Amino acid sequence: MAQVAQPGSAEIIAQFDRYVIGNYRRYPVALVRGEGSWIWDAEGTRYLDFFPGWGCNLLGHCPPRLVEAVREQVGQLIHVPNTWYIESQGAFAQALSERSFGGQAFFCNSGAEANEAAIKLARVHGHPAGKSKIVTMTGGFHGRTYAALTATAQPKYHAGFEPLVPGFEYVPYGDVEAAAAAIDDSTAAVLIEPIQGEGGVNVPPPGYLTALRRLCDERGALLMLDEVQTGLGRTGNWFAYQHEAGLIPDVLTCAKALAGGVAAGVMMARPEVARSLVPGTHASTFGGNPIACRAGLATIETIEEDGLLRRAGELAARFEGHFRKVRDERPDLILDIRARGVMIGVELSKDASPVVAACLERNLLINATHGTVVRLLPALTLTDEQVDEGCGILAEVLRAL
Repeated sequence: MAQVAQPGSAEIIAQFDRYVIGNYRRYPVALVRGEGSWIWDAEGTRYLDFFPGWGCNLLGHCPPRLVEAVREQVGQLIHVPNTWYIESQGAFAQALSERSFGGQAFFCNSGAEANEAAIKLARVHGHPAGKSKIVTMTGGFHGRTYAALTATAQPKYHAGFEPLVPGFEYVPYGDVEAAAAAIDDSTAAVLIEPIQGEGGVNVPPPGYLTALRRLCDERGALLMLDEVQTGLGRTGNWFAYQHEAGLIPDVLTCAKALAGGVAAGVMMARPEVARSLVPGTHASTFGGNPIACRAGLATIETIEEDGLLRRAGELAARFEGHFRKVRDERPDLILDIRARGVMIGVELSKDASPVVAACLERNLLINATHGTVVRLLPALTLTDEQVDEGCGILAEVLRAL
């Protein structure tokens, strides 16, 4: 059989520009193949990826165990509706429950969907007691569906989409007194990221989440943690809330890394809260499909068998060493280094977007967020040599600013 020629980047981009809605800013690179932390464009140029899949590819591109699990699954069963039982969905729910707080799972396809489910659960659970207010934090990001967008307390994401969903109140992240003033008897839930990602990789002060737990208990509200970006090992624990001893949420959402890059989201809830969702109250057509669940189980198995939770801490220390060296040279440029595991933010004194562009020219893929923060969400499978190579490029770019 004659081989079909691979189209070049210009051809792929021209097709996109004509037929795909332009609601994303895209770099002029067409990616065609990935392996671990390397990815190649249509012309065969190789890039080192420190932001694989926006953090979804926690195991890197095309990890063999996950690829094999998906390949096997698509040969058996691709999709069935949630009116039937499938073994892999129950097994995946059990695996997540046993690695978190013993909750029950609702599966969906993304972080926004998971947060939308959490908001609906909070409203229906609080409805008999007249509780409907949702408290969220400034600088947070919870997705772009309507309720999740409203929960996202950043005006730039709201502009043009008003009126938003009523019943949300925003308070400053990390401010216990502000939270205490906002959480009252009408509050159904507090929704918060244990580490803010899009908001600039912001780690809250020690004890903050525990203080929110106490306030929620006192006022009969649910504590809901958005672990869409932090969940499933990125911070060195299965979930970021586990860094705070004794903290137990009522509801937790997770997506991105959940199935190693296959589209998947989940909302976990304590059983006594979860029972408020009865048949007909919420659904997701593709949520918990066999492919995503098999991919999720393969992701968990890989993290455990390859010791990747421990590896997250090693990688964090190596990255931090590189960035501290640059900060010692340029304290005027690097204002702060914030990291937990392989969730890393470097705050600059100037716009970070030129850093992304300059790294791309040197075949390193990174991200900037919140205007001045260089954000890295690399794979847990990154090697020491790859850390050194990528940080060397980044340091060279930073020193030139």
